[in-house]
Amino acid sequence: MRAVEIVLHDVELPLRHAFETSSHRKSSLRHLLVEMIDAEGTVGWGEIASPAGPFYAPETTTTAWQTATEHLIPAVLGAQWDHPDEISGLYAKVRGNFFAKAGVEMAAWAMWSAAESIPLARALGGERETVVAGVSLGIEPSIEALLSEVTRHVESGYPRVKLKIAPGWDVEPVRAVREAFPDLDVHVDANGAYPGSHEPGGEGAFEVLRALDPFRLTMIEQPFAPRNFLDHARLTAELETPVCLDESVETLDDLRTALALKAGNVLNIKVSRMGGLSAARDAHALASAAGWPVWCGGMHEFGIGRAANVAISSLPGFTLPSDVSASSKYYAEDIIDPPVTAEQGIVRVPTADGLGHSVRTEVIAAHATRQKRFLV
Repeated sequence: MRAVEIVLHDVELPLRHAFETSSHRKSSLRHLLVEMIDAEGTVGWGEIASPAGPFYAPETTTTAWQTATEHLIPAVLGAQWDHPDEISGLYAKVRGNFFAKAGVEMAAWAMWSAAESIPLARALGGERETVVAGVSLGIEPSIEALLSEVTRHVESGYPRVKLKIAPGWDVEPVRAVREAFPDLDVHVDANGAYPGSHEPGGEGAFEVLRALDPFRLTMIEQPFAPRNFLDHARLTAELETPVCLDESVETLDDLRTALALKAGNVLNIKVSRMGGLSAARDAHALASAAGWPVWCGGMHEFGIGRAANVAISSLPGFTLPSDVSASSKYYAEDIIDPPVTAEQGIVRVPTADGLGHSVRTEVIAAHATRQKRFLV
């Protein structure tokens, strides 16, 4: 297979509801969309869902544009390959930049599976016809506002709610949600906001995290900085609540380190964070073999990235609800047709070839701030 044309689109969509994490608040998102076309006219789309600022990871929309246009796309354009697993080898000299790599490789997977007349989920080894979706809720101005958001999504049928936490916004919001919803599947996510034991306030952070243990949370996700495997291992040993890793695992070697150190017992697999669908599939296999349940995390993807997340979530080891909630939770108008929908928290895995959705190029054009076309 050979891509003879690749177009990179820079697109911004407004969020329905502003979203705040431990680092910042956002009311719209800019993502890069990769349109890949082969000599027969088969089109595959991918999404570079990097944040605008370097808070979740070092990459940003600006750096991803540069990396994709100067290094990744030139390496892929015109190259001959037989399977998407070969794509990463075309730009193997490029270190890091996992978000940019993920979008380019996703487009290759979508193009290849469409050309082979295979649904993307089945091409990846997926087995489920449906996946269970959860929602992720940001930090709100007040506990009352948070409870209102939780209520709205529980009434929509979502069985799991993830709460963003940060120092000063942790025990009391969680207590309030647990009291209001005693049987709800709740987990919390700190995005690495708490100081480690070697930093000022580190032991106090452990006290706060231990105080969350009685609330019967499904997991505490990424409390410490990405490279701090040792404190994650310590917390895992001290708590009954499972500890989930997110930012700590960018590569399979990171996962092997975490497994060896017992630095957690649940893995959030993000296609973007791990550089693509092939790596995400392989991380699923490695974690599952070690007995770690996995789930698919999200980056507020537009419909293209969301569809890829649904596809990877159909693999058998994804036994926990994934961040694949309906498009309408985040966006008034999405860029795929049909949009991703959820009925009582259940999302159907597309059975059409390739990505399983049509891409609304007119919506992309209406919201694009720039584009760049590459031809063989």
